[in-house]
Amino acid sequence: MGVVAIVGRPNVGKSTLFNRLTESRAAIVDGEEGVTRDRHYGTSEWNGREFTVIDTGGYVTNSDDVFEEEIRKQASIAIDEADVILFLVDVKNGITDLDQSVARILRSVNKPTLCVVNKVDTNDLQLDATEFYGLGYDQIFTISSNSGSGTGDLLDEVVNLLPPDSEIEKLDDLPRFAVIGRPNAGKSSFVNALLDEERNIVTDISGTTRDAIYTHYNKFGHDFYLVDTAGLRKKSKVKEDLEFYSVMRAVRVIEYADVCIVMIDATIGIESQDVNILNLAVRNNKGVVVLINKWDLIEKTTQTAKEMETEIKRRLQPFDDVPILFVSALTKQRIFKALEIAQEVYQNRIQKIKTSELNEYMLPLIERTPPPSIKGKYIKIKYVQQLPTHYPSFAFYCNLPQYVKEAYRRFLTNKLREKYSFKGVPIKIFIRKK
Repeated sequence: MGVVAIVGRPNVGKSTLFNRLTESRAAIVDGEEGVTRDRHYGTSEWNGREFTVIDTGGYVTNSDDVFEEEIRKQASIAIDEADVILFLVDVKNGITDLDQSVARILRSVNKPTLCVVNKVDTNDLQLDATEFYGLGYDQIFTISSNSGSGTGDLLDEVVNLLPPDSEIEKLDDLPRFAVIGRPNAGKSSFVNALLDEERNIVTDISGTTRDAIYTHYNKFGHDFYLVDTAGLRKKSKVKEDLEFYSVMRAVRVIEYADVCIVMIDATIGIESQDVNILNLAVRNNKGVVVLINKWDLIEKTTQTAKEMETEIKRRLQPFDDVPILFVSALTKQRIFKALEIAQEVYQNRIQKIKTSELNEYMLPLIERTPPPSIKGKYIKIKYVQQLPTHYPSFAFYCNLPQYVKEAYRRFLTNKLREKYSFKGVPIKIFIRKK
């Protein structure tokens, strides 16, 4: 999945463009309520290609009086992480000094960059937009983020410039587990605790375009790849916002994984950034295992674990069927149990259910509790099948798919979970015309 970054000085409409690109997908593809879409990064889809969109503007601190330094910081994030950069300018203000600065920074980079002139709502403004050729671009794209005009041509070009989706070589069809989480949650300690004993069992396979590194782990009856992106840069190199940086790394690693092992620091508890990272894994239909690390460091009562578990499940609604484990990477407490559970979640994610069995189980339930009728119209679900995707997704065929509400999809999901083991795995429900 490629990454597209929107860069530009404040108030040119970066967030509006971001919302247009990501919400169009939210409306069409994401039938789930309760998916908190983070302000700064989301997923977009155009002509069958999915890509991640970053609104770098969300990362400029003290944005009332933005200095060139902040813009530079913002651009450097985009430059480091993106495959395509959208340099957004505002037709109503013409070329400003800050636009010139951003253009200068972007010129020094070898990344496909598109100059996008925003707020072009009328034909007169189309003419005004030609001024921006002065920034040195051969082509400019005129759009209106508000109305959406011009965004189609822009997206055609974006998709054109994205690197081909690298089909990661089928690594012996072994499960791929990624360890993700906020900085200092103990990801490295966990990975080291797994690998340290006998380094000779470890073989690193690198070499995919997105510098994901696979470490083959096979001991104690486990056989899988640990996925990580190439070494974290030294602190001095990380000029940008650490929170943002860790999320961008998570986006990259999640892409390559089957199951995400999400580390949460017990001494801090679950914070909004943990929820963002968890939601990212769920939104990408990956298996999820939550590890509460540093469990040995906190004062506990008999209720501590229960309370923490309840809080995490509450924050993850509506997808709360996740395994949660209390571990210590330092003392190796329960870390091998964590691997067993990750393996189970992987099996849950790839299981296939026979169509005949599905219909035998689901249709009587649906008959007893049909979807509520709307405007006197009765919805009849006649048939159900599992779709051939990499994660559990099911199509329910009926006469009036447009009238099936979110609450009923949840009912169907819950019934599937009651009968089959989908712990740790998001389920997608599609309602289709029979």
